Amino acid sequence: MKLSVNRFKKTAVVTIAIPILAVVVLSRSGTQAFGAGAGDGASLFKAKCAGCHAADGSGNTPAGKSLKVRDLRSAEVQGQPDAQLYNIIAKGKGKMPAFEKTLGADKCKELVAFARTLRK
Repeated sequence: MKLSVNRFKKTAVVTIAIPILAVVVLSRSGTQAFGAGAGDGASLFKAKCAGCHAADGSGNTPAGKSLKVRDLRSAEVQGQPDAQLYNIIAKGKGKMPAFEKTLGADKCKELVAFARTLRK
């Protein structure tokens, strides 16, 4: 009887510990809900977004100023859920073009993850 109780305790601990460990590892990795690494989107951001949004996300470029783009570092932008930022990048909004057809969903998710690194 004692052997089966010990086995049950070990199984219960493992069953509980694995999901907790996964949450801890993911939260420590600096990734967002979409799971893309910020480094993955850095060169993509530079190529596709920095012309308007600037390398630091401030929007302090001639094009960004004329289009009145949002500062990606701002609390307003950073406070939006990943899904909302993804929608804006993928589907476009106002004068911002849609990127989902040309870049694909995974690349749009990488841009969301990179945008999170631009917080003030």
